[in-house]
Amino acid sequence: MSTIQTRRDQTNRQLPDEILEAAKAAYGKKATAVVALDLRKVPSFTDYFLICSGQNPRQAKAIAEAIEMSLGASGTKPAHVEGYDRSEWILLDYFDFVVHVFTADQRRFYSLERLWGSAESIPVPDTPA
Repeated sequence: MSTIQTRRDQTNRQLPDEILEAAKAAYGKKATAVVALDLRKVPSFTDYFLICSGQNPRQAKAIAEAIEMSLGASGTKPAHVEGYDRSEWILLDYFDFVVHVFTADQRRFYSLERLWGSAESIPVPDTPA
């Protein structure tokens, strides 16, 4: 078995299906730097963050909309949404996980991966459809 396949299998075991589905939708809109933070072992208000980037506000909005539509098709709706007005940082709160869609500049500025540095970072590979 290849290393890539092994990593995908490990990622699939570590992350809930909804997060993998959200990542798949994000990749479908050409999101970059997709990563999940496992927050279960640190004091937090959710179990996971899914963080990804778009090149500009228009792409960030398209990524967030694709995630909402993909998860919504299976009945999973966000409890809270914010950021569509400027589309530089869009937050989709699904209680057990929160999706953050950033433009590249905003992602560097807010640096959630650094702020939540004690959380395990899990790269989410682009999986085929």
